Amino acid sequence: MKIGIVGLPNVGKSTLFNALTEAGADAANYPFCTIDPNIGVVPVPDTRLDWLTDHYEPEKKTPTVIEFVDIAGLVKGASEGEGLGNKFLSHIREVDAIAQVVRCFQDENITHVDGTIDPGRDIDIINTELMMADLGSLEKRREKTAKQAKSGDRQYLKELEVIDKIIEALERGENIRRLELGEAGLKVVKELKLLSAKPIIYLANIDEAEISEPENELVASVKTHAEQDGARVVTISAKIESDIAELAEEEKEMFLDELGLDSSGLDRVIKAGYELLDLITFLTAGKQECRAWTVRKGSTAPEAAGKIHSDMQKGFIRAEVIKFSDFKEAGSMAAAREAGLLRLEGKDYIMQDGDVCLFRFNV
Repeated sequence: MKIGIVGLPNVGKSTLFNALTEAGADAANYPFCTIDPNIGVVPVPDTRLDWLTDHYEPEKKTPTVIEFVDIAGLVKGASEGEGLGNKFLSHIREVDAIAQVVRCFQDENITHVDGTIDPGRDIDIINTELMMADLGSLEKRREKTAKQAKSGDRQYLKELEVIDKIIEALERGENIRRLELGEAGLKVVKELKLLSAKPIIYLANIDEAEISEPENELVASVKTHAEQDGARVVTISAKIESDIAELAEEEKEMFLDELGLDSSGLDRVIKAGYELLDLITFLTAGKQECRAWTVRKGSTAPEAAGKIHSDMQKGFIRAEVIKFSDFKEAGSMAAAREAGLLRLEGKDYIMQDGDVCLFRFNV
């Protein structure tokens, strides 16, 4: 999973990226300090994988990962080349979801590109730039499709109809994430990598002093926009996440307890990302390696096997599957098998979050 972190300049975007990834991207109090997108690969915390690793004591432990891309601050007019312009809009096309950092704190020492703190305005600026960039892409595609549709080919006529529908929605300022586009529409969205169609998480960046009572008026404004956009909201303090990133693993839990937090911002962002993209995790375990794998919700057992190796999907025979909770309760695979908790599943089996699997295949 790849998440692009975007936002206006000086909203705490790169500071938050640094904290989440510990990748050390440059953070400074001026616009466009991030010239090239910084990338941080972060292991996804999973207590199930930890337990399996303790149980098997394998040679290797491999968590699934999430990739964060820190994209330079956008400004009004970016779709027309303002600021760093289309160069950075192009980076957003390559991500699976967008995490928009929204400034929800007051600090006279940190300038805001538009002078005042207004989360709703900031969200609208970013979303408008994404929509304007999409309009440009769609208009170019429309010219090509209109020429092809003159032949009377149904495929191109249908595509032209879909493109016009999306263009009309964008011109009205509507969120195309909620449009019923059908198979032809989804194909256009995928091929053009439309920015305003990407799933979005709003990261409401608050002052560290407000972490115990994060529901201020600024955050409420973000949540109102999220409801309209079908987005998730994670309230987070970039400063606190920076502090957490500097702590040893055993100190982090104590620090979170002192703040009255159940989990870190990173954990909450990852959870929101998985929910937003309909992702689940399955696990494989043994003496050689214990590993977590990410697949789309609704994936079949052969599709999951294909995440490990394409040959396993092609030659899939069956899967030996057990729920992690059943495995843990039984205490061992032998005890689980004796209790009848281990199941044999075929090609039609739909994977469930937390399945521990062994795939049988023949190529």
